[in-house]
Amino acid sequence: MDISTPALLLDLKKVRRNTKAMTARLASKGVNLRPHLKTAKSLEVARLAIEGNFGGITVSTLTEAEFFFAQGITDIVYAVCIAPSKLDRAADLTRRGAGLKIIIDSVDLAVAISGHGGQFRVLIEIDCGEHRTGLDPDHADLLEIARLITDSENAELSGVLTHAGQSYNCRSVQDIRQTAQIEHDAVLLAAARIKKAGYACPVVSIGSTPTVTFGDDFSGVTEARPGVFVFYDLFQAGMGVCSEKDIALSVLASVISNRPEHQQVLIDAGGLALSKDRSTGALDTDFGYGLVCDALTGLPESGLIVDSVHQEHGNIHISDVDTLAQFPVGRRVRILPNHACMTAAAYDGYYVVDGNDIVAEWPRCNGWK
Repeated sequence: MDISTPALLLDLKKVRRNTKAMTARLASKGVNLRPHLKTAKSLEVARLAIEGNFGGITVSTLTEAEFFFAQGITDIVYAVCIAPSKLDRAADLTRRGAGLKIIIDSVDLAVAISGHGGQFRVLIEIDCGEHRTGLDPDHADLLEIARLITDSENAELSGVLTHAGQSYNCRSVQDIRQTAQIEHDAVLLAAARIKKAGYACPVVSIGSTPTVTFGDDFSGVTEARPGVFVFYDLFQAGMGVCSEKDIALSVLASVISNRPEHQQVLIDAGGLALSKDRSTGALDTDFGYGLVCDALTGLPESGLIVDSVHQEHGNIHISDVDTLAQFPVGRRVRILPNHACMTAAAYDGYYVVDGNDIVAEWPRCNGWK
């Protein structure tokens, strides 16, 4: 691969396989897949992810919403509680033809939307246990927000949305299944309260790759918003959500120093290139800052990991002399990441690989602007 390192590689076959598998699973449950593109931030990945389903997407920034809308994707959920200062941009997208839905969890935001001159489609966020943003499903403000949005001349109540982020604290498939049921029950309770009060609630939206992968009960749910399933990562593999063979994203790096006296090899991918996410440290197998793999085959190298990082340096501890000799200066390796979202954020685009060949370069939509 005649490219400078570090570089972000994307295995096309794995992306296709991962997206087809998730689409098929949700289709079997009668649920629309609305892929969350905060991980990929790529038009080409979006096209693969929405192939075979209804075509809606989820984003985490308005910059992403504007980017994908400009490329012809119109059905978009902006799945972060909107700040009042962003209402103008959201309204502009709607004015230009985007089917943008925004989310809120407070009466104050409902009042701000009602007093704004733009048109809005609104989802109320429900807290199903993560305690990040969202209302408890039995919170008194839920119906007040529903009333304010319904009574507003410039807003439409689209439904409810939740995200079981606490699923990432699970350590077994059974725990994930139980969390998925909690997620389901919370959002269904909120939807039922809204409907009983006489307000519309056509959308019932859930999220989280682990709960969507292992959840049993999708009754009453209209859509699911997993995101990292397109690429997967070591943390997902460590939770049992995927296998290491499913991980489509890797960082290509070069050996820049071989130091037998210190039993270490240094690569040119450090904390910025790999991210400093240490999520696998909480799992049974700790992969440090990433799993070392062969550059061509993508197969793990005898369990070697990047065990420490500086800003631009990654350290691979190798105690065996013969193994150390297999990593001369200039050799290239692939590093599988702990957290695909955080690692990919450092790069402007992907080198798309099919086998050993680079077949395309796909840009990413980064930043907030």
